[in-house]
Amino acid sequence: MNSFGEKVIKDFKRNKVIYLMVSPVVLYYIIFQYGPMYGLQIAFKDYTPALGFLQSPWVGFEHFKEFFNSFFFWRLLKNTLLLSFYSLLFAFPAGIILALLLNEIRGGIFKRSVQTITYMPHFVSLVVIVGILFDFMARDGVVNDILVFLFGGEPIAFMREADWFRTLFISSDIWQNVGWSSIIFLAAMSNVDPALYEAAKIDGAGRLKQMWHITLPGIMPTVVILLILLIGKFMTVGEEKILLMYNPTTYETADVIGTYVYRKGILESNFSYSAAVGLFKALIAFTLLVIANSIARKVGDTKLW
Repeated sequence: MNSFGEKVIKDFKRNKVIYLMVSPVVLYYIIFQYGPMYGLQIAFKDYTPALGFLQSPWVGFEHFKEFFNSFFFWRLLKNTLLLSFYSLLFAFPAGIILALLLNEIRGGIFKRSVQTITYMPHFVSLVVIVGILFDFMARDGVVNDILVFLFGGEPIAFMREADWFRTLFISSDIWQNVGWSSIIFLAAMSNVDPALYEAAKIDGAGRLKQMWHITLPGIMPTVVILLILLIGKFMTVGEEKILLMYNPTTYETADVIGTYVYRKGILESNFSYSAAVGLFKALIAFTLLVIANSIARKVGDTKLW
């Protein structure tokens, strides 16, 4: 034990600058990520602020049972999983496809222009993005003006139609983040050995075959890691954006577990019930992360742990 303590002290003295640099990040996670876990006990209690965490009466799994038996459970679970699945199916590959296309562009000015244009929406505030979406998709907005001019008919209130919510959510997410997400894949492509491309050219492989047999396998470890991390956030699914976009008329397809927790916990002050629902969401996300990492470990060498 003394030997271990001496090694720690010695290592700290030798790398004290590095420890100093890391300390803000460690403190952040301790204070804002691990510290609040103490309050998760209210998910199993009938919590009232006057009694506090320890004195509030214990109710066990009553809040979980109430949520599982509620009318909203299956709708919330369905909306959360569908939005996450569509994001995984359409938004995640969009960054890979853009990176592959940009990697094939030889013109420097044109390539930089495309990169700048696709990166810019990422730096625009989410509130502004949703505001633009409301203006463009309004009954008297640009999109309706174009559709009525080309095809006739009546304007559509896109933002108040439940059937349109998922399409608008995913497509606007792709537009905002596709350029930014492509940066990581472009960086991974820069590490692919150029000799492999030269060998492929000698063997008669065109650009498409080089992309399929060299570029994609070369960036696959990066793709797998990002995919695992994305699956770990499967139950989160852009809740801030949904809160800005949705309204009671679109709850049928827009309401997810995170927004339901917000309404129950913050707006209705039902802290114990919302904590139970949030804990359920976190457990599902953790389970999906472990499963995804296990599959990646069995299929290939790339894994988180």
